[in-house]
Amino acid sequence: MEGEQADGGPARPRRAEGVRVRLMREDDLPSAERASGITFLEGDRSTRRVGEPEPEPRSPAASAQWIDRMRHFLTVDPAGCWVAVEGDEEEVVGFAISQNRDRLWYLATYGVLPGRQGSGIGKRMMDAVLAHADGRQGIFSSTVHPAATRRYRTAGFSLHPQMRMVGTVDRATLPATAAVAGLNEGHEGDLEWMDRLDQDLRGAGHGPDHLLLLGTLRLVVSRANGRRGYVYIDDRGRAVLLAAAQPETAQHLLWEALASAKGRTLVNCVTIANEWAVDVGLAARLDLGQEGYIAVRGMEPPAR
Repeated sequence: MEGEQADGGPARPRRAEGVRVRLMREDDLPSAERASGITFLEGDRSTRRVGEPEPEPRSPAASAQWIDRMRHFLTVDPAGCWVAVEGDEEEVVGFAISQNRDRLWYLATYGVLPGRQGSGIGKRMMDAVLAHADGRQGIFSSTVHPAATRRYRTAGFSLHPQMRMVGTVDRATLPATAAVAGLNEGHEGDLEWMDRLDQDLRGAGHGPDHLLLLGTLRLVVSRANGRRGYVYIDDRGRAVLLAAAQPETAQHLLWEALASAKGRTLVNCVTIANEWAVDVGLAARLDLGQEGYIAVRGMEPPAR
């Protein structure tokens, strides 16, 4: 999940006259992707830590994946998808994509072009997506952008610090996870119990999002009663989404993802409730650091 980014420069924001905030349409997706790519690249550059590689623009494949993911959200819950547009060509200068799933609302991505931040565009879009939440519990991952964190807090969200772990996995530390934990490749037949597990852990299922993830990512599951869990792993071996009934199962699933890692890897969105993940990452010789916040309203941060 993404949040609004800093513009990284001292330029005075342009005024927002002529900028309209409206519901997103499918033909907005290419322009919204360009705005997202610029916004997050500048944010990554401004927050890059010493010794980390220079952030790079999205690849064409990553841009296409972004558009596919947002098209999915636009199809499932269009009333949660908003853009800020400017000019006769309606070029997208801001975007806020949120979704309602049962009793839970989440913010999938949100940002304003560098140089347009601080002009009130972000607040107008946030007001729109929060109205769509209609009082539901809420959750999303936030950057450290000061204006964004102020906005989230005044909207009633609690901000819990997050950590991330980066580095190259020490292959000598890898256990024989599949043999020990009974992990298996997942399939569409697992989605019903996975959604029930989501409901137990965070109060709402991922619903149609599971089909989107299953179509693009590898799914590994633990099906044993009392030890159920799952992890989606991308083509670089990174854990994209993980849920488990027990911390031990969660650790086995994370080890499976780390065993799939290609080169430097990342485990992010780790909170203090996820010490089981910290233990695995440190054992794999990854470096632990701080990373933004998880913002929640009406609920506690999920532990697994």
